[in-house]
Amino acid sequence: MRVILFTGKGGVGKTTTAAATATLAAGRGCKTLVLSTDPAHSLADAFGVALGAEPTEVDTGLYGQQVDAQQRFEASWREVQSWLLSVLDAAGVDRMEAEELTVLPGAEELLALLEVRAQVASGRWDLVAVDCAPTAETLRLLALPEALRWYMDRIFPVERRVVRSLRPVLNRVAGVPMPHDRVFDAVERLHGQLDEVRDVLTSPAASVRLVLTPESVVVAEARRTLTTLSLYGYRVDGVVANRVIPGDGGDAWRTGWAAAQSAQLAEVEESFAPLPVWRSAYRAGEPVGLPELAALGAAVYTDVDPLVLPAGEDPVRVERSGSDFLLQVALPLASKSDVDLARRGDDLVVTVGSHRRVLSLPSALRRCVVAGAAFREGVLRVRFEPDPAVWMRS
Repeated sequence: MRVILFTGKGGVGKTTTAAATATLAAGRGCKTLVLSTDPAHSLADAFGVALGAEPTEVDTGLYGQQVDAQQRFEASWREVQSWLLSVLDAAGVDRMEAEELTVLPGAEELLALLEVRAQVASGRWDLVAVDCAPTAETLRLLALPEALRWYMDRIFPVERRVVRSLRPVLNRVAGVPMPHDRVFDAVERLHGQLDEVRDVLTSPAASVRLVLTPESVVVAEARRTLTTLSLYGYRVDGVVANRVIPGDGGDAWRTGWAAAQSAQLAEVEESFAPLPVWRSAYRAGEPVGLPELAALGAAVYTDVDPLVLPAGEDPVRVERSGSDFLLQVALPLASKSDVDLARRGDDLVVTVGSHRRVLSLPSALRRCVVAGAAFREGVLRVRFEPDPAVWMRS
């Protein structure tokens, strides 16, 4: 069972690449689902067939699906939204405005990931290929499950106990309804589902595939994306360079573009090594429909199995080093000046540029003190030394 997420800057061809990869895999005998979580669904356009909220057979062994995120939203958020609406109603907010205010930003894309989890759990597929939203939205979504876990572990139980104890008083004093247990249950249920999503997407069978075009702005974003995905614990298994212009037999305009792309491709090969970089030539027409997608997939991967996951270590791992422990966080392509580190109680806060991850330390490391840290060759290494004052506790 393989899960491959395709993401990249908007307009680089990630939907087409996801569809072509899925078509190639199905043609080689894998029962395949290609699923779009991008609100701007274009997967049906790529196949040239109608797709719905449930898996639809496109060809033998190949199914497509465009997730109905609104349906998912209503099923997962209804109890919480109903309570929020009652609060806003008590405050005199117009009902239509209240409904708009209670829609969680990014909820549709986020809850679409629940469908990925459901399809993986079904056991029906050899491959689930996910056409994700553009990079920035994808990174926010992939970071959210772990951030919510931190809140649920540390803050949520306290809030629930306090509200349960003080609900009768607060109802009278505040003049607005306090949340009932079913609201907390809904939040807890959503948290559990998102936790399972993260487990699926960080499993050894799952990876992210970056799609780009050989242009400086696009390549720069892809480099940052690789760093950030690794920070959050997601594996990247390769890069697809789309719309590569052939450099032979053209006019000056095409020759100039080909030369500029060649320089960018050389940088991509160097930057992303040892990851494979697959290339897709600029085609004479749009790759729409099964024959064109199959041809594109064969041209991109040639004789390579697109489902093979390159061997590699987990982005975040802990090793024993004598009497100490060594926590290693892979941050490929990051600059030392962009990396910051802080210990906050039982958490380690790692910041790279504008992205931050709060790592909940395993119990052994919680009873240690940070003895040193270094960033070399794209890996942050943090040394933990057992604290004699607390090591023998618990």
